[in-house]
Amino acid sequence: MNLKNFKFTEDHEWVKCEGNISTIGITDYAQKELGDVVYVELPTPGDAIKKGDACSNIESVKAVSDIYAPVSGEITEVNNTLDDQPEKVNQDPYGEGWLFKIKMNNQDETEALIDEEKYNDYLKGISEE
Repeated sequence: MNLKNFKFTEDHEWVKCEGNISTIGITDYAQKELGDVVYVELPTPGDAIKKGDACSNIESVKAVSDIYAPVSGEITEVNNTLDDQPEKVNQDPYGEGWLFKIKMNNQDETEALIDEEKYNDYLKGISEE
């Protein structure tokens, strides 16, 4: 999959921006580390969130992991498909496994996110530890 238009966090979330709307999900690395996803708790549309806030969580057979907002804004949409099919996060983390969308307050916040190349370099550093 072409991830050139995606940005990433060191917490393993991805962001795809289209205008002032950001779609958020977890990376392939994150879903592999979690194992089989059995439940996704999504934020509520209309909620205001700040960058860095824990706004969602994913439960797998191994653990429960918080999802942190990579940008600030208002939740505009959530992926309700995950209520009945949380395994979509494992099967297609960059597509049908997306989590939620945020209408950004400040698009400049995306400048702190890293591109695919830097994220892959970050992952190499993790695997060397």
